[in-house]
Amino acid sequence: MTVQTIPAINAALNAVATLLITGGFFFVTRARSTADATAKAAHVRAHRACMLSAGVVSAVFLVGYVTHKILVRGVHTPFGGGGAIALVYYVMLVTHIILAVSIAYLVPRTFAFALQGNIERHRQWARWTFPIWYYVSVTGVLVYFFLYQWWPAQPRA
Repeated sequence: MTVQTIPAINAALNAVATLLITGGFFFVTRARSTADATAKAAHVRAHRACMLSAGVVSAVFLVGYVTHKILVRGVHTPFGGGGAIALVYYVMLVTHIILAVSIAYLVPRTFAFALQGNIERHRQWARWTFPIWYYVSVTGVLVYFFLYQWWPAQPRA
């Protein structure tokens, strides 16, 4: 592994987190719509497994992101696109960064309510946490593609 491969690894971690968050949402939705107690309990367990796994994957991502920033000494990766696509990219990037900061508090707090058995409070927080975390996860992958795959900055001569 090199410092240049860390962004791709981080994007993959974000993609895995997105899939796990999607699975967690699917299972909790199934649990709410199932009358059978055994099936409901199985869906809740699957929801918990997906969401806790997404939390772990997101934490590993955060370690990778901070490590990359330290190794490149905080140097910003320039965006190579221009015009309308640059506007799209920067709007996405700014909203991603702002909401990612909020996720650092929202996710652990939402998890804490669930782990304490305070399911009603967990649901109330999850109504806000889920879409924000999902957006941050998806846009994290998109930021990688915008910067490194679709519109990489051209090296200066």
